[in-house]
Amino acid sequence: MKTVKIPNADHPITIEPNPSRVRVIVAGRIVADSLTALTLRESDYPAVQYIPRDDVDMSLLERTDNQTYCPYKGDAAYYSIPAGGERATNAVWTYEAPFEAVATIKNHLAFYSDRVDAVEESLA
Repeated sequence: MKTVKIPNADHPITIEPNPSRVRVIVAGRIVADSLTALTLRESDYPAVQYIPRDDVDMSLLERTDNQTYCPYKGDAAYYSIPAGGERATNAVWTYEAPFEAVATIKNHLAFYSDRVDAVEESLA
């Protein structure tokens, strides 16, 4: 059975609306463009932008069999971005049924910054 952990003072997780426009670019194409991204900060990890699925060009993504588990967030499913080549394999993850403590990231996608050309933040 998988362990479920609740964020706390020793392992905090905060999720806040990002006031900036967030765009993800791969091979010269805009894969995501959002004015309503969420910034998730977890413990001492770098902040991650979670972009609403509606703001992602899903036609540029390809679902993979890769899965991981986070005791704080749940099961993650993955997508690759074929236009980005080998580097963009499993470049995108999503928690389709996140735990209650992070429920607001449901229907959002996150991108590994080192597997895409750019994750840009700019004033809207």
